[in-house]
Amino acid sequence: MQRSIEDFLAYLRVERDASAHTVRNYRVDLVQFQTFLCERAPRDAAPDPGAVDQLAVRGYLAHLMASGLSRASVARKLATLRSFFRFLSRQGRAASNPAALVRAPRLPVRTARHLSVDETFQLLAATPATGGGTGKRAVAALRDRAMLEFIYAAGLRVAELTGLNRGDVDLAEGLIRVRGKGRKERIVPVGREAQRALEAYLAARGDPAASGGGAPAPLFLNLRGGRLSTRSVGRILLRVLLASGLGNKITPHGLRHSFATHLLRAGADLRAIQELLGHAHLRTTQRYTHVGLDQVLEAYDRAHPRAKAAKA
Repeated sequence: MQRSIEDFLAYLRVERDASAHTVRNYRVDLVQFQTFLCERAPRDAAPDPGAVDQLAVRGYLAHLMASGLSRASVARKLATLRSFFRFLSRQGRAASNPAALVRAPRLPVRTARHLSVDETFQLLAATPATGGGTGKRAVAALRDRAMLEFIYAAGLRVAELTGLNRGDVDLAEGLIRVRGKGRKERIVPVGREAQRALEAYLAARGDPAASGGGAPAPLFLNLRGGRLSTRSVGRILLRVLLASGLGNKITPHGLRHSFATHLLRAGADLRAIQELLGHAHLRTTQRYTHVGLDQVLEAYDRAHPRAKAAKA
């Protein structure tokens, strides 16, 4: 089974262009499943993935639930098994996908924490909008402002933000090219405030795009001149949150949720928000938005033909 796991992980890296973080999570899930099978197999018998059936998968999920794992984690591990056995069945190493028809545990519908519009402005105001010096720390402060403006202006995932190169940004048109999950690219507009913040940051650090040649220049750099990491983004946001007086209130992903929620409350179409976020399914976008019943009713009264007729 170990060989099948390694082949699947190689497929994720090469064919699906999965991130190192994603591959690592898949490896952990599959090794845990392999251990479960080994503990229940006859002595010295290596588990055969082609012999795994639905009962084995259900038994594994029951084992996870009994060990106290959350429903969300169990559902994620089931999704890993579905992908793994789908790969094996396509390769002819398994007759079918034993995890395909196994029902995932029911999950509560939850929405992530988000900031109000006023809180978002308070957060962004805690970083300088224009240059106040030439040292590395001054440049980093401008970077932090531009980085947070970009997450909020374009609804970016953290990995999408750190993966941006200088050539992905067209400041003249106010557009950026974003590489999302599964190597899917999308073009996203950014507002004037985000453009100004980026212009100030690039001017302070010296625009690497002007040097030409070599590998693509990362848009956001760490203090050593390398590409900013996703963990660094979380630490920077926490530092700015504390400086703004908001406390430990939100994650970078929550700022992406704020982008979607504020757009919807301002009247943007949910399908358009789906495209901006790079979601494959509309139901995913719906979990990103925080709209009260009063706003839903207001939108209904404003838009539905029969609601207008009733008022007339």
